[in-house]
Amino acid sequence: MPVRGVRGATSCPENNQKEILAATRELLSEIIARNELTDFSEIVSAVFTTTPDLNASFPAEAARDLGMNQVPLLCASEIAVPTGMPRVIRVLLHVNTNKTQAEMIHIYQRDARGLRKDISEAQ
Repeated sequence: MPVRGVRGATSCPENNQKEILAATRELLSEIIARNELTDFSEIVSAVFTTTPDLNASFPAEAARDLGMNQVPLLCASEIAVPTGMPRVIRVLLHVNTNKTQAEMIHIYQRDARGLRKDISEAQ
């Protein structure tokens, strides 16, 4: 079965644990639903990044809260590009699926819709 990538991003109103986890749960829940990822064993791994201004929590905690306890999760800091959007959480899921890459639905929420208008407008 091929491995496909699914991307997503969201913004977070504040740098605190509650907001970071809530935004991440909302993002992951929509990615899971829209891509019909009903069995977490199909998820090979997940990589989360946050902009440097979000450091109050690890987004991976939200994935564990959703039940992704056996999925390898990694958090990292996004490159601090001076013109970059602030307070952004990004995720890349690697998924075992028979769907083509073109069939994968990438999710961009809140202010992060501006990062990929070409994709987020199609949502």
